[in-house]
Amino acid sequence: MNMFKHILLGALMLMVSVCGVANAQIKEKQKKLIIAVNTPHGVGYFVDKEGTFLFNKQFWGVSAFNEGFASVFQNGKWSFINAKGEVVIPCKYNWTWKFTEGLAVVRKGDWDNGKWGFINTKGELVIPCIYDAVAGGFSKGLAPVSQNGKWGFINTKGELVIPCIYDYAYEYSSEGLARVKQNGKLGFINTKGKVVIPCKYDEAGKFSEGLARVKQNDKEGFINTKGELVIPCKYDWAWDFSEGIASVKQNGKWGFINTKGRVVLPFIYDAAHGFSDGLAPVWLNGKWGFINTKGEVIIPCIYDNAEEFSDGLALVEKNGKWSVINTKGKVIVAKCYRDITSWSIVEMD
Repeated sequence: MNMFKHILLGALMLMVSVCGVANAQIKEKQKKLIIAVNTPHGVGYFVDKEGTFLFNKQFWGVSAFNEGFASVFQNGKWSFINAKGEVVIPCKYNWTWKFTEGLAVVRKGDWDNGKWGFINTKGELVIPCIYDAVAGGFSKGLAPVSQNGKWGFINTKGELVIPCIYDYAYEYSSEGLARVKQNGKLGFINTKGKVVIPCKYDEAGKFSEGLARVKQNDKEGFINTKGELVIPCKYDWAWDFSEGIASVKQNGKWGFINTKGRVVLPFIYDAAHGFSDGLAPVWLNGKWGFINTKGEVIIPCIYDNAEEFSDGLALVEKNGKWSVINTKGKVIVAKCYRDITSWSIVEMD
């Protein structure tokens, strides 16, 4: 009897384990990469990573999915669809932006005289359209807004928690710091509105991997979240850190450094961007291609232009035509419109 119980218990545990694996596989299958394509001819549509046309619909314009929603433009107005292509928020606004932290930016009126506010995922206007401008969306529970020519931050209730005293403001980074501009210089504040890094830089990038690009005396370097200059301002140009590496320009050539400031790939490139998905766009002999972190050319330098990978896809241009390629260099979408073609991984029901 004891042996029977032991065998039965083992069988039950195996079933639970198998079911767990099966459920994990099902959950993984529910994630789908959807590409939003906008053509130069004013047509927007969605495809999957194989380039298959989705939803059996096309629009005048589309955006990438974020938090399960994508905005689409038709008949002069923007609406939101879900991952099945169903219009779930019929919108009456002149412009919309993606959902972040459950809220999306909307605008009433034209660009010059319009006002900005936020809706929730039910389409309800929860923060009225009273702002002159909004820079991006919510991050760390705060969003940068402009009134009377100055910038501050509101919370998700629409309360102005950081006064509009800055010349400009940007979204918060994952480190909880936001760039603000005052008297022509950039610095950083925390989520309480306290200045933690004074406004003394000519330029500054968003914090990424604990470091931010800054510019002083026409040279660029990197500071940490304490405002300490950990990589000296000696470069002519720099990109933000990604995957532990940043591309920098010196004496007319581009190379790559790590977070300690050590050169990991030599200054041999005519131009370069940052690493993403293990690859970085580089320009050699008048053409763009992609290298890995060892400096090996993975996708040949055959393009007139190229942008960084995201979710395994990148935009490239050849002979005046933009396309979307995967990390193998295979064309997924051809003849797309570079400025507003984007994509995202969406969880399917």
